[in-house]
Amino acid sequence: MTNQSTPVEIFLVGFPSLPLRFHIPVSVVMFLVYIMSLFANGTVIGLIILKESLHKPMYIAIANLAASDLLFDTITLPKIIARYWFNDGAMPFVACLFQVFWVHNLGTLDAFLLMVMAMDRYLAISRPLHYSSMISNKHMAVACILCVFVSSIAGSIVISLNVTLVFTCGRTRINSCFCTSSNVHSLGCGDVTFSRLVVFSTAMIVLLLPLTFIIFSYISIIRLMYSSTKLVKGQKALYTCTTHLLVVSLYYIPRLFIYITNQTQLILDADVNVLLLCLYTFLPHMANPIIYCLRTKEIKQLFKNILKRHKLFNKS
Repeated sequence: MTNQSTPVEIFLVGFPSLPLRFHIPVSVVMFLVYIMSLFANGTVIGLIILKESLHKPMYIAIANLAASDLLFDTITLPKIIARYWFNDGAMPFVACLFQVFWVHNLGTLDAFLLMVMAMDRYLAISRPLHYSSMISNKHMAVACILCVFVSSIAGSIVISLNVTLVFTCGRTRINSCFCTSSNVHSLGCGDVTFSRLVVFSTAMIVLLLPLTFIIFSYISIIRLMYSSTKLVKGQKALYTCTTHLLVVSLYYIPRLFIYITNQTQLILDADVNVLLLCLYTFLPHMANPIIYCLRTKEIKQLFKNILKRHKLFNKS
């Protein structure tokens, strides 16, 4: 027992039952995931900023998504890598709360940016002649700013509930790869039902609202393309939408599952819980730049032009 109202330091456990011999391999995998995310998202941001041909509404949203994913991984991955690589899992409780705010803030931002991108594609396909007048770079920038504002509100709600909890039970270990609201709740004493309910309600709003618009947008896109006279375009649209929906599903379904199990007190194996957390968090961050940007015609053509210039330069 301790008389401190809040813990000075917490310890990030990661996977609770992971044998010591797997610590280095796990840290190497996480390090590679971070490097790939850093390279892919950094490349996307750099290309969009430097190439004027990519200064378009869709790429503005993609750049914001890449920046959000890059910031999320930078805030969370280095500490858990250090925990497994150097057994350095201790972190100040204030730093844990800092992670909580940004994890929920950036997670919400991703959800709304994916919604904006889906709606942008729907308007581009359903209203091709009027798209440029309906959606400009300024309109997209304003939409992204609104997404940032909404996500900041969601993060502020979560962190305000966490800082009001009482921490006098002496619990300092967090079974996760980074701090989340549910992890901080596990450190608190007394009844946290109200705090859990508010966090759960906020999560359902910021997840289900964008998901509804995303599903509507892609279903509408597929219907529009299949109603056209060119079946090849319809097949290509189906492939593109299926790929996008796969990433969206990987982002939303495990997230919703974890929130629901936490709220209903359904006990999952701690290692399974952490694994799901890593899968729905870090895999989409690596996949988003490839699925939404690096596979587009304009980016492919840009890389072809760069390769051609490189070959001509070598010949000369």
